[in-house]
Amino acid sequence: MLVRMYVVCKEHLELAIDMFVDEFEDAPDVVDLNETEFADWDPPAKCCECEKKAEFLVV
Repeated sequence: MLVRMYVVCKEHLELAIDMFVDEFEDAPDVVDLNETEFADWDPPAKCCECEKKAEFLVV
């Protein structure tokens, strides 16, 4: 199973949600990267759509 995720800034959050819904026809989980730490993974520092700081994980 392919799991697609988007790491985005606040400006591109709605776009990432729309892309996820278009692809999977289901609502994604949205994780605030400022409030979450991962044990074995460091999220990208920059938004996948621009050069701004990544703030959300859409998965």
